[in-house]
Amino acid sequence: MMALDARRAVDFILSGGQCHDAPQGRLLMETVGPLEETTSLVMDRAYEDNLTRRAAWSLKFSPVLPQKSNRAATWEYDATLYSRLNEIESLFRLMRGFRRIFCRFEKLDAMYIGFIQLPLVYISIN
Repeated sequence: MMALDARRAVDFILSGGQCHDAPQGRLLMETVGPLEETTSLVMDRAYEDNLTRRAAWSLKFSPVLPQKSNRAATWEYDATLYSRLNEIESLFRLMRGFRRIFCRFEKLDAMYIGFIQLPLVYISIN
């Protein structure tokens, strides 16, 4: 999920629970498309690989995330901006309040996507 803050989601992609986040994140960045000016993109450490960071730079996103402890090459990042990741995580916490989302009663992806969009609209207007 790509979100602006704790109440406004931009877009999301439904993937399998066994799938890694990074390929889905790259696909999500591509759906948002190349931007006109460079914009900061606060990401979780799951998106720390070189391919995802390169894709973010090519789409004019400036990735804001710390490197993992076992990484040889290090980079600078804005720690105060990275602390805003908590706002995005709170959107997930709000969505967990909707039982139908986290239990996933629907078998069809189209139905499940509809039941994700409904709380996103409700959260954004409240």
